[in-house]
Amino acid sequence: MIRPATSADADAIAAIWNHYIRTTTVTFLPDEKTQAEVAALIAGPDPVLVAEVAGRVSGFARYFPFRAGRGYVHTVEHTVLLAPGAEGAGQGRALMTSLVDHARAHAKHSIWAGVSAENEAGVAFHGRLGFVTVARLPEVGFKFGRWIDLVLMQKML
Repeated sequence: MIRPATSADADAIAAIWNHYIRTTTVTFLPDEKTQAEVAALIAGPDPVLVAEVAGRVSGFARYFPFRAGRGYVHTVEHTVLLAPGAEGAGQGRALMTSLVDHARAHAKHSIWAGVSAENEAGVAFHGRLGFVTVARLPEVGFKFGRWIDLVLMQKML
């Protein structure tokens, strides 16, 4: 089931996010998310959705402004992450479908993905959802002592 996140989901979302922060280059974030930070995102103006299976949060997706300024109000960037072991069951696709539907319903024109070039599965996933690679930014991320390229992908809504 895909549903809007509530404050009760903050710990589960933080646990998923922190797994990727600690162990992968899927995100370039170096600092773990606290329950309070995630709760603030959920309470904020931008949507946060969760996938729930058997009463447990198994993934989340959110979108947020692409850049500041009124000229960018119709363009958003997103994050989508699944709990370890939840991959391959269609939850990522379901989260993204719901997120894209929400963006369309809120007059968004395009949605962007910034995908670590080392995350080949993430690039392929977005490609299957109709995102198109528009740029590869060399060595803009730094994590685990090395520079990492960022692949920018866009889906027109």
